[in-house]
Amino acid sequence: MRSMRSEIIEHQSPGPSAIARRGRLVVAWLIVFVVAAAGLSLLLGRYPIDPLQALAMLVNCVVPVDQTWTDQQATLFFNVRLPRILLALMVGCSLAVAGAAYQGTFQNPLVSPDILGASQGAAFGAALGILLHVGSVGVSVMAFAMALFTVFLVLLISARAKGNHMMVVVLAGVMVSSLFQAGVSYAKLVADPTDELADITYWLMGSLTGAKMSQIGTVFPFMLVGCGTLFALRWRINILTMGDDEAATMGVNARLIRIIVIIAATVVTASSVCVTGMIGWVGLVIPHLCRMLVGADYRRLIPASMLMGAGFLLVVDDVARLATTAEIPIGILTAFVGAPFFLYLITRRKKL
Repeated sequence: MRSMRSEIIEHQSPGPSAIARRGRLVVAWLIVFVVAAAGLSLLLGRYPIDPLQALAMLVNCVVPVDQTWTDQQATLFFNVRLPRILLALMVGCSLAVAGAAYQGTFQNPLVSPDILGASQGAAFGAALGILLHVGSVGVSVMAFAMALFTVFLVLLISARAKGNHMMVVVLAGVMVSSLFQAGVSYAKLVADPTDELADITYWLMGSLTGAKMSQIGTVFPFMLVGCGTLFALRWRINILTMGDDEAATMGVNARLIRIIVIIAATVVTASSVCVTGMIGWVGLVIPHLCRMLVGADYRRLIPASMLMGAGFLLVVDDVARLATTAEIPIGILTAFVGAPFFLYLITRRKKL
């Protein structure tokens, strides 16, 4: 398997290479795809909305226009459909960029956003919140706090351990993740099977049902800061993949940049999981798809992952809410897509 380092060196040759031009074209098409998918999603549903009515309602938010829609349509549009679409875009973008950042930081293309246990920590926090009956807001807060605490614990353990630092971080993440997974299992064991157990199980499957503007307003600042940080550091992630010694010769403090990237990726992962539950595979699959399209240069890979992740999760959510009468948890659908793609990755003859 070709190393990520050699790919980046190859694709950073001076001059506008063919892959750089293709990368810019792919990013442009991804922007068109995301905008088109968002516009179409606003119209799709069991209660369809006419495109002109949808446009008029959006324009009415800025400039008053004649009302051609009913109050029921306005309620459906602004309180149900629009928040859900925005949340899908935000979560997909966050999980994909976190996965890409982790893969570059740990120099491993098979790393996903839950490598340091943030997802399992959030799951334990949510399960604990459900058992304590703290309400939906309290569950989200506990999930977010526990996700951050989990990664802090992993970094603290790795700082005190000896040996290869990156390997120790990954091993600590696996062990701490297993610990909190056991905590989730125990929470399910003691949960009341009539209501608490069902709530925990449904949360673990992941869903965008019940998305609210208040949720978006709460997590958006964290996602904005985290994604903005990763976007700003995208060229430095390239340097991280070359090793600490080469980074030092270029005047980059690799250890500091690595910590910043890990913290930013953890914040966006925790922000996503705390409002949607467990949604797997996005952070693993999307960076790989983008790497196949734009190459391994993180200057192009980061924006491509953000756009494709947003569009991918939005399309999957459309399928989840429209495919059957009873809505399918989105975490199930992402697994249906992600697992076969992972098998394809490890069995394809062409080198990564």
